[in-house]
Amino acid sequence: MPQVAHFPTNDSQLAHTATDRAGDTSSDSSNAKAEAYGDEHVARSNINEKQAPIPSTQGRVLDDGRIEITEEDCYDELGFSFPSWKKWTILSIIFAVQVSMNFNTSLYSNAIKGISKEFDVSVQGARCGAMIFLVLYAFGCELWAPWSEEFGRKPILQLSLLLVNIWQLPVALAPNFTSVMVGRALGGLSSAGGSVTLGMIADMWESDNQQYAVAFVVFSSVGGSVLGPVVGGFSEKFLDWRWSIWIQLIFGGAVQLAHLIFVPETRVTIMMDRIAKKRRKDGTNPNLYGPNEITPFKERFSFKEVIITWIRPFKMFLTEPIVLTLSLLSGFSDALIFMFIQSFSLVYTQYNWGTIAQGLSFIPILVGYLLAYLMFIPAIRRNKKDREQHPDDEKSQYESRLWWLLFTAPCLPIGLIGFAWCSGGPPIPWIASSIFAAVVGIANYSIYMATIDYMICAYGPYSASATGGNGWSRDFLAGVLTIPATPFFTNIGGKQHLQIASTILFAISFVLVLAVYAIYWYGPTLRSRSPFAQQLQQGREENGGRRVSVIPGPGYGSQPGSRGHSAANSRMGSRQPSYAHSKPAAPGMGNRDSSYVHKRLAKMKNEQEAL
Repeated sequence: MPQVAHFPTNDSQLAHTATDRAGDTSSDSSNAKAEAYGDEHVARSNINEKQAPIPSTQGRVLDDGRIEITEEDCYDELGFSFPSWKKWTILSIIFAVQVSMNFNTSLYSNAIKGISKEFDVSVQGARCGAMIFLVLYAFGCELWAPWSEEFGRKPILQLSLLLVNIWQLPVALAPNFTSVMVGRALGGLSSAGGSVTLGMIADMWESDNQQYAVAFVVFSSVGGSVLGPVVGGFSEKFLDWRWSIWIQLIFGGAVQLAHLIFVPETRVTIMMDRIAKKRRKDGTNPNLYGPNEITPFKERFSFKEVIITWIRPFKMFLTEPIVLTLSLLSGFSDALIFMFIQSFSLVYTQYNWGTIAQGLSFIPILVGYLLAYLMFIPAIRRNKKDREQHPDDEKSQYESRLWWLLFTAPCLPIGLIGFAWCSGGPPIPWIASSIFAAVVGIANYSIYMATIDYMICAYGPYSASATGGNGWSRDFLAGVLTIPATPFFTNIGGKQHLQIASTILFAISFVLVLAVYAIYWYGPTLRSRSPFAQQLQQGREENGGRRVSVIPGPGYGSQPGSRGHSAANSRMGSRQPSYAHSKPAAPGMGNRDSSYVHKRLAKMKNEQEAL
């Protein structure tokens, strides 16, 4: 294992370095330390100015002379510096990919009657194909995430899409019900989902500018789930049940081709490897190497590190009150949509609606999603302004991201209770229940968007694990509630079974929504008691206010050379600076962060002057 050149690591060494730089720059001691920091030039007079020049970074210098490239060395060539049109072109393709994945979860429901009839299984048994896909989708998203950090977003997403499309074939050509179940199970497990698509946002946007992109991808995620029954009504009416599967395959194949052609690699460490190889080849820097070239694969991605990474989302889900509460709220909200897929047919058959009309009854939910997305645009603008104006206010930096949810979260119980007592059929007009279904859609989108955004900010480098718990709970709860949904709506409450069943859901949602207000007001206290959040805050303080990439310590997969360590800066919000502690950029650095060394040197210089 190559040895890393010595860098100052404690306050006394940094203070000594500051004293040397403030003195005679011609001394050997000063020159040696400048080289250790990767300085190209340090002007003696600038140390007394308000902002000294920031040393250029050359990464880790190994004993064999190799230099590990840093993000600052090639920032203009990374995804963060893509032009806006390119970023949004990539994101539009990812939007279609995410719609396709969620489309696969719901369109199957329109094949249930045909599967039941052809293979002589009960309708309830045929629903197991929807259940197993969603449950294994929940686990599949978590299993794919670490590999996209190691091998890149593009090859992993391509492999995921390919496998999902392949596993459609055993279902579409199924000679028996077992083939249907196996194909659906493998398709769900092969779906990478939001674990990769959200990671691509982190590759291209800084944390303080990523909210619009996150809102766009969240819209694709929730929208794809209700697009299935809208399209499925037509396929069920005019086509054989197998066409519900063929349509998924056609859609999946089209988005895979678009992704292959139009979406480049965005993973930061993979791009840094390629840039380093290019600079070695053209002679720019023959000693420059990428982060994945420095450390062998088996050290970066050991079995232990993989297990730690896979377990972490579930550990945070069970041990972090914020993650547990918001994930249950988000999961329950999403599960309602899949229960609605079963209950809408019960509600609208009372109006003698056919298959197509019942499918179109999901449009109000889609309208609710669109309205919520549009409402979040000014809310995000307000939130950014608040964080800019109050950079040192903890509530402005964190809990303010939940501000709009304080107004939209009540839409969930309101929509449910309204839908409940408007679902009894004539003489109540059908439009009444549809309006309340749209209100539920507003709540579902808002809950997912706000909780994801808050977790990204609160958990830094482990936000992928925190949001992974959120996504897992949404898919898992939706899956397990698919089977009991119809019995729940038909067997509870006697004559008013639809109203009573939805009223029970209202009561549950009312309790969960209260948690939003508790976290908004007591979030700082909860985070202060969180082992993850405490170590992140300590890391920020030691890092001059800049977010840390990993948390050192046992059990987190962050030891040097590990997969957890190499995953630095890949997670949502892991590398980017927040408005808090931000400073004017030095000449030539654009809007990039000041280096940790410079901040510490400047801080100690000010302290010395104060004395």
